[in-house]
Amino acid sequence: MEIVVKDIQGKDTNKKVVLDESIFCIEPNEHAVYLDVKAILANKRQGTHSSKERNAIAGSTRKIKRQKGTGGARAGSLNNPLFRGGGRIFGPEPRNYTQKINKKVKDIARKSVLSSKIKDNAVIVVEDFDFETPKTKRLLQIKENLKIDNKNSLLILPNINKNVYLSSRNLQGFSVVSASDINTYDLLKAKNVILFESSVEEIEKNLKN
Repeated sequence: MEIVVKDIQGKDTNKKVVLDESIFCIEPNEHAVYLDVKAILANKRQGTHSSKERNAIAGSTRKIKRQKGTGGARAGSLNNPLFRGGGRIFGPEPRNYTQKINKKVKDIARKSVLSSKIKDNAVIVVEDFDFETPKTKRLLQIKENLKIDNKNSLLILPNINKNVYLSSRNLQGFSVVSASDINTYDLLKAKNVILFESSVEEIEKNLKN
């Protein structure tokens, strides 16, 4: 499959890139996408939530009243969860939410989303460009030229480019990643995927079976 390369003015050039159909034109596997996105979101969780149960409360463990004859329920100490300042019953404890996904499933998921984006005409290939210094205004102008200024977009570079990355940090709904760092969730969230001309080869090399 071929796709026309655009320049930074948003106009078609006389160049085309050939996309590997085993990566960009497969039948999407929705279950693989679901498994990968679920794992990515789970792995983002810190798992540092914590609360103190009665054994972790600092306070006297003296029995506060006699067992019988008071007309009230028996109570062992002020750390009882039923008292103000007492421990919490079955409260959250720190835990690890990490989920493991096989590499083949991850690859199928990324291929599936890329294929869906191609089918929806949501992939744009642009000529490689660079900035001498970080300049958000120039990157914003390129977005407007490509007519994607009001949509969440993901720009994929062959390798991380510091000046382009720094230029994008103040743009809402615009992310920059290298070809080796793309994941299913970022691809799925983006309304448009913008590929540097040289990043196509890198993506194919990373996802090639």
